[in-house]
Order: sequence, then C-alpha cells, then structure tokens
Amino acid sequence: MYKSKLKPYLYLGLFYGLVSLIVRIVFIFHPITTVKFGVFESIKIIFIGGLTDVFVFILASSIFMLYSLFLSDSKYNKPYGYIIFGFFVLAFLYTAFVPGNIFKQYGGSFPEVAMIFVGLKTLLFGLMLFLPTQRIKIRNILYFIILFLYVLLIIFNGVSEYFFWNEFGVRYNFIAVDYLIYTNEVIGNIMESYPVVPLFVGILSVALLVTWFIYKKTEDELLTLPNFVQKLVLLVSFIVLFGISLVVIPQFDKIKTENTFAREIQANGFPKFYHAFTQNELDYFQFYPTVNQEVAESNFLKQFDPPTLSRPVNSVNPEMKKNVVLISIESMSAEFLEHYGNDQKITPFLDSLADKSLMFTNLYATGNRTVRGLEALTLCIPPTAGESVVKRDNNKNKFSTGSVFKSKGYDVKFLYGGYSYFDNMEEFYKSNGYGIVDRNNFTPEEISFANVWGVADEDMAKKAIQVMNAEAKSGKRFFHQWMTVSNHRPFTYPEGRIDILGTAKSREGGVKYTDYSIRKFFEMAKKQSWYKNTVFVIVADHCASSAGKTELPMDKYRIPGMIFSEGFIEPQKFNQTMSQIDVMPTLFGLLNFKYQSKFLGQDIFSQNFQPKAYIATYQDLGLIKNNYLTIISPTKKVKQYSLSLQKSKNPEDFKIFYDERPVKNLQQNLVDDCISAYQSVSFWLKENKLNK
Repeated sequence: MYKSKLKPYLYLGLFYGLVSLIVRIVFIFHPITTVKFGVFESIKIIFIGGLTDVFVFILASSIFMLYSLFLSDSKYNKPYGYIIFGFFVLAFLYTAFVPGNIFKQYGGSFPEVAMIFVGLKTLLFGLMLFLPTQRIKIRNILYFIILFLYVLLIIFNGVSEYFFWNEFGVRYNFIAVDYLIYTNEVIGNIMESYPVVPLFVGILSVALLVTWFIYKKTEDELLTLPNFVQKLVLLVSFIVLFGISLVVIPQFDKIKTENTFAREIQANGFPKFYHAFTQNELDYFQFYPTVNQEVAESNFLKQFDPPTLSRPVNSVNPEMKKNVVLISIESMSAEFLEHYGNDQKITPFLDSLADKSLMFTNLYATGNRTVRGLEALTLCIPPTAGESVVKRDNNKNKFSTGSVFKSKGYDVKFLYGGYSYFDNMEEFYKSNGYGIVDRNNFTPEEISFANVWGVADEDMAKKAIQVMNAEAKSGKRFFHQWMTVSNHRPFTYPEGRIDILGTAKSREGGVKYTDYSIRKFFEMAKKQSWYKNTVFVIVADHCASSAGKTELPMDKYRIPGMIFSEGFIEPQKFNQTMSQIDVMPTLFGLLNFKYQSKFLGQDIFSQNFQPKAYIATYQDLGLIKNNYLTIISPTKKVKQYSLSLQKSKNPEDFKIFYDERPVKNLQQNLVDDCISAYQSVSFWLKENKLNK
C-alpha cells in the first residue's frame, strides 16, 4: 500500500535527478567553465550534487503531498460535501463581487488571479460533488495537470539554469531575483535574444510526453485512496523527511572547495535562489569591473575636503537648532508637476510650495523602490548592487541623518501610515536610533480611511501634527521623517477630497490626493507654535515607473525636491545635476551644523560640489556626469551614453526627457569615476566602515 502510493514521487524524483545530472554535465563541459575537472573531481561534484537534489526534491514535493492528502471520497458525502461547496461559493462571491476585499486592495492582476483560482476550485469541487459517476475521470484530469506542472517546472528550471550559467557562469544569485522583479524587461530581452517559440514548443512537448509516461505508470493509484490512518503515517513520515532536508541542505554549502566552478556546479539552483532572495546582496567584486581598492577610494574621496571617509564638517556661522520635517513622497515623478510640463493640475500645492522654496530642479532618485529612496535620504550613500541596505541583515548602527540629529539632542522619529515591518523598515529605523510611529499607533477613531498599504495620508498628517505637538511641549527639538503611502496602487482614498473619484483607482487620483494631504498638513502646521522654527524637506522616494528604452532611462529617475521654511529659506532654484544623497548634507549645511561626517553625498553649496547623480536598478549601476551616463553591470560590462535634451516647450531647467545615445569611444575618466564610486561604497559597507 505505502510503496504503491510513493510511485508518483519516485518517478518525479527520478526525472528531477536526471535533468539535474544533465545540467551538471553540461556545466562541466560548458565553454564559460574555464577550468578542467579530473574524473575523480567530476564524480565528487555529481555525487554531492545528486545528494543535494534528493533533499531539495523532498522539500519541493510538499505541494504534491498536500494534494495527495486531500484526495478523498468522503468529503463529498452528505452533508459535508454541500457545506464545503457552499463555503467555496461564498469565497468565490467574495473575491468576485465584494469591492473592498483583501485581494482587490493589492491591486494589479492579483484580484483576478485570486478570483480565477477560487472559481476553478469551486467549479471542480462542484463537478465532483454533483457528478459522482464522473468523479474518477475528473480526478484523473486534475492529477495529470498536477504532474504536468511539476514536470514543466523541472524542465523550465533546467533550461533557465542553463541560460543563466551561459550568461554569468554561476547558479542563481540576486540577478535571478532581479529578473523576477523586472519581468517585462527580462521577457523583452529573451524575446529578442533567443528563438522563443521553438524553445517553448520544445519545452511543452517534452513536458507533455514525460507527464503522460508518469501518468500511465501511476494512474491506477487513484482507484484506491488511502484511509485516514494511512494518510497520517504518510504525513508523519514526510514531515520527518522534510525536517531532515531543512537541516541537511545547508551543510552541503560547507563542503570546502577552492574551485568556484566546482562549488557552483555541485550546488542546487533552488536553495541558491532562496538564499539570494533572503540575503538581498550581490557581490560587487565578483560581478562588476574593479580597480585597485586604494585607487578607487582615493578617486572617489577627492570630491571631499579633506579627502577622507570620516571628515569634519564645519561652519563659521553658529548652528541653527530648528525642527526638521522630512516628507518622503511615494512614487512622485517630476513629470507629475506643472513645473515640468504636466497640464493635469494634479499637484497644485506642491507646485505652489516649490515657488516659495529652495527647489532642486535637476534632482535624481538613486533607485526605483521606496527602500532605495529611504536608504538615500537616511544614509546618504550611492546605491549598491542587490537590495537596499534597509532590507539587509547588516543594516544596524549606521552613520545616518538620524544619528547627526540625535548628537544635537533632537528627538528622532520615522512616521509611516502602514505597518512598518513591511520592507524591514521597522527593524532598520529602530536599530539606527529612530522612534517609530506607524499604523499600530492609531486608534480606530483616528482612521477615516485605510487600504492594504496603510491609513490615508491625511490621517497620517493629523497624527504627525499630534506627535510634533507633543515633542514641542516637551521642549525638545525634533527631526521627523514621514513616508507617505497613498500614491500607490490601488490608488484608493476617501471620497470628496479631490475631483477624481477614489473608485477610479487612477495614478492621477493617487498623486492629487497625496498633494491634497500634504496641503492639509501644512494648513495644520501653520497653526502650531513650532511652525516658524521648522524646516520642511519635501522629496520623492522614487518615480512612478522605471521601464524605458535603455537600462536606466533618465526621465524615470527625475524627482521633485525642495526645502521650505518661512523667513529662513530664500526662494530660489538650484539647477545643477544632483543626487538624492545630496539633499540632507545640503540641509545640514543650511543649518550650519558642525559634525564628523561619513556621508557620501555633498552639500550642493560647498566649494567642492561636483554636479552628478547616481541611479541604479538592482544590478545596473549608473553615474550621470558631464552629460554622460555611464553604466556598469554584472559580468563586468561597461556601457556609456551621451545625453542630449529632447526638444520640449518646458524651460531649460525643467526638461526631463533625454536622448541616450550609445558611445563607442568611452570617456575613461567617467568610467573610472563610476567604478570608483560603486566599488568604494560596496567595500565600505562590507567592512562596516559606514557605521557610526
């Protein structure tokens, strides 16, 4: 009985082992594998790899185990079958017709996927309930589909690993995670680079043939389903094997070998992918062009006075101990503002405030995720390969804007309308000395509207005023950083605030409601005693989208930014190219702060300021300087584009669209500057030299 029920696992496992063996043999003889293996070493690689595959397959078969456990005829008996079917019908009606259901709050295609999944489950359960004579046939069809999905995944993974090795010479790393994040760009690249139609036809054909073979060998096992006791024995046995696999798999990584290719070939792609997803880092020194470390640091630090990583910042004028409020605006592209040519009137307040502020007209975000913007504004460092420091394990005790304010006796807080555990923000800010005010601090009466991302921005604005008033009464100056949330899919907000319905779920509505909420915040702030002694920094975290014709399209990183303070900041426009990491050092300069700095951004009003900006995805790292965009990428690639503004009706300083033309003869000094910057930052983070 038990042996027969294990037949599907045995056939799938053997097929997975065969595909993995073929992949390893291909890797051993692949041209990119620049070392030759002897017979003994090849056998060792294949043996260790095969053992790893066994335990990985046990983990991967957990979904098939769950499917097997729920195979039963008794659940269709009266009255249980009708009760379960009723539950499925209600679940489908909820996903399909309830406007504010949890799936629709996530936006995108997620609600449709959930509705299709629940709908299919309801339909299939109903067919098996009301057509008992066809139950075995329907169950066989479902069994075939489950087998097919497993076989297809095994083949697709093998092919994917081949193409990944073909390009990078390693198993999955953070670049593979990056490929999942940038699906549109990656699919486009694959469509242009490979014969996709024959490839997928071949994959599907082989998958169908293998599935049919396994199905015919095992279909009889569905005629007699295991009883409860037998299922319990199988489940307990699987749980034990599952636990052993979790313990054993990491031990294979500890097997010593000085040969990187041997280590990569004997590894298994799935654990490598999981490790990359959780570690969030990409080793700069393995994948990017490098120069001598001392040369890199010297070249990068020459922009500072003195040219050292840790350096004193002084001012001849006395320090100005003003409160500071930093508002990080979610997904606010420069092109949404009327200043940059938008005629939709969706940022009336921000446009009016910009004319009363020090406005940075040529400001660039470092990345295209909120955590990257928070990293830039908090740590003032260029982006590095992989995830933002905010989401890494080694993100504690960093030199930050908060640490400078705390050294001056300020109360330091991070304000966020959602749950700050999202994207690791809570851990990052708490471990760097910030207090947290988030959705957990709201009473039900304080929430007029909320969606999956958090309370409406106007509710957070009211809470911010409340928190700031409490700080002012305590006699402490404060630095509070408020991260908005409403300009994010699904773009829902309270009705009646703006002239775009919240039910429209439009980007324009999200932008205009965020603008409305910030105006409400300033209206409330003006009535407070601390307002005239407060500096407000308003800057986007990133743009609304990042896709374009090139790896790093300039317009997709151009963001609005301004510093406002009545009676203190003179309205003016700063038109030179600058980075998000320059904003806070500039503020400290305006306040005449004296401190020991490790910031890698510059005060734009300092004598040594160099107009430039750093922009990046998770793997493409770019430097904008002297009308060139230089990009370094994995496998030590270097590209350079000359930049020329496209014609538009906008004033010169508010034109945001560039033609990016590939350069054949690279400007080597800019290539050196690009490599020096990213190599230095990667090294300093690795060695904890950017800690306090």
